Amino acid sequence: MSIGPRLNDALLKLLSLERRVDPYFRDTFDSLFQRPLATCVQFLIRRFHPSQETRLCEEIHFPGEEQAAESITSQMSQFTLRQYSGRIAERAGNTKTYGVVRATCEIFSDIPVQIRHGIFAQAHVYPAWIRFSGPGPLSPPDAEDSGIISMSIKLMGVQGQKLIDDERFTQDLIMINSPTFSTPNVFQNIKLQQQIGAGTPLFYFLKPGASHLLDLVMQALYARMNSSPLETRYWSCVPYLCGEGQAIKYSVRPCSATKTKIPWKPPDDWLRQSMSNYLARKDATFDLFVQLQTDPQRMPLENAAIDWPEHLSPFVPVGRITIPAQSFTSPEQSRFARELSFNPWHALPDHRPLGNQNRARLLIYTQLARLRQSMNREPHIEPDGSERFPGDQG
Repeated sequence: MSIGPRLNDALLKLLSLERRVDPYFRDTFDSLFQRPLATCVQFLIRRFHPSQETRLCEEIHFPGEEQAAESITSQMSQFTLRQYSGRIAERAGNTKTYGVVRATCEIFSDIPVQIRHGIFAQAHVYPAWIRFSGPGPLSPPDAEDSGIISMSIKLMGVQGQKLIDDERFTQDLIMINSPTFSTPNVFQNIKLQQQIGAGTPLFYFLKPGASHLLDLVMQALYARMNSSPLETRYWSCVPYLCGEGQAIKYSVRPCSATKTKIPWKPPDDWLRQSMSNYLARKDATFDLFVQLQTDPQRMPLENAAIDWPEHLSPFVPVGRITIPAQSFTSPEQSRFARELSFNPWHALPDHRPLGNQNRARLLIYTQLARLRQSMNREPHIEPDGSERFPGDQG
C-alpha cells in the first residue's frame, strides 16, 4: 500500500477514536454550536461560490455534465466490479444496510394550497418500505464509518405516470442526516470518486490548491456516532419540483427526542442492533416536512453544498411516517433489501428531481442498480406492500 492510502487510513483511525468519546459531549455541542457554526460555514460557501440563478425554480444545465455523469457511473462501476468480484455485490453508495422496514406515510389534509401537488394533492395513507443505510463505499464497523446515515423511502400505491418506467406505482424520497452533500456539483463529485478509487477519499477535501475544507466542516458538523437510525433528522439536500415552477426540499424528523445509550465500545453492527432493539419494543414515528424555495440566490438548485436558510422559508409539516414495531433481520428480508432499487427518478412529474446532481443520478442510480443486481443474479422488483418475511408482524 502506498503512502497516500496509509495516511488516509491513519486519519480515519483518529476519527474512530473520536467516535468513542463522541456520545459523552456531542448532544451538548450540537445544541450550543451546530447551527451557529453551520451558519458561518454557509456564509463562507456562498461568498466563495455565489449562485448564478436569478429566478425561482431555475435550472442551469452546465456544459459537460452528461459526460460527468458517465464518468462517475464508470468509476463507481469499476469500483463495484473490483470490490465485489466473486461475492455478493453491495451498493457503491449508501452501502451498508442497517435494515429495510415496513412503514406507512400519512399525508395530511391541511397542507398549504401551494404545496398540494403530486403525492401532497390530497390526504392519503401510503404503504412504504424504508431502507436505512451507511454512506459507503465500504462497510466498516459503525464506529469507523463517516457518521452519515441515509434514509430511503419507497411509497407504494402511487397512481399516475412516472418519470422512469421500471416501476409503475412508487415514489422514492432519498435523504441523509446532513442538510448538504459532500460535493457541490457533479464536476467535483468526479474528483471525489477518483480519490475513492485511489483509496484516499479524505484527500479530496484536504488537497492543497483544490480544498473543499468548508464542505468537510459542514459534513463534520452533522456526522457523529449515532445512537440509532430512528433517532436522527434527515434532509434531501437536493431540490425537487412541487408542481410547475415550484422547488422544494424534503426533511424528516423523529417525533421523539429520546436517544438510545451508546456503549463505550459499540459492536460493529451497532446501528442495526439499536434499530432492531427499538422496533422490538415500540413504533417509531417521524414528521415529514417540505421547504419551499423563496430566494433563488440564497436557495439555489445547482449547488448541493448550500443549505437553504430556514429563516427565509421554514419547513412545513405535510405528513407523518410510522414504522410499526417489527422484526426485520431475517436473511430473506436482507435479500429483499438488495433486490430493491431506490432512485429519485421513481417519481411523479410533479416531483421531478432538480439540479445537476439529481440529473446525474438518473444515469448513475439506474446503471449501478442494474450492475449490482446482475452481479448478484437477483431481479429488480417493484414492491407493493404485500411482501412477507419470517418474523414479520405486518
